[in-house]
Amino acid sequence: MKIYLAGPDVFLPDAIEIGRRKAELCRRHGLVGLYPLDNAVDLKANDASLRIFRGNEAMMNEAGAIIANLTPFRGPGADAGTVYELGYMAGRGKFCLGYSNDPRPYADRVRKFTDVASRDGRLVDRQGLTVEDFGLSDNLMMLHALDLYGCRLVTPRQAPADSWRDLDAFETCVRLAAERLAAQPRASG
Repeated sequence: MKIYLAGPDVFLPDAIEIGRRKAELCRRHGLVGLYPLDNAVDLKANDASLRIFRGNEAMMNEAGAIIANLTPFRGPGADAGTVYELGYMAGRGKFCLGYSNDPRPYADRVRKFTDVASRDGRLVDRQGLTVEDFGLSDNLMMLHALDLYGCRLVTPRQAPADSWRDLDAFETCVRLAAERLAAQPRASG
């Protein structure tokens, strides 16, 4: 099974090494990890962003599953590009797995970034906008996509010292994918 490895890991200074480690963990479990930076794109080309999009889309089409790193990125929630990729795969009925190395509820993380108050039985930010507060670790659409099209979000009991390089939760997702593959009936031919 080929698995698309989505996440903001591609922005890390050691992104290539992280991708190599993730692909190796997949290989050890009999899977093929497709990492976005495996696509060779000339970043100086006028249409570089479109080439990246098309390359990632081709990988997602080729993959039978996704493992999405939903660890909060540049704010209280998951990376927008990763969320799109998870939705893309769920919309195609592919097997969806995700993990976050931050186990705190979303509303608690929002409090870290902005003032939040209780008004009329709901949480609101300083602009008066409602803060989603179902006790979930991120937006309900992402978490229920995982529930319905794969496996529940994997989180550690406690955040690791290095949320970007700790791959324990990722490896749990890889094991879950490998177990699913092993449980599928083999086609005879």
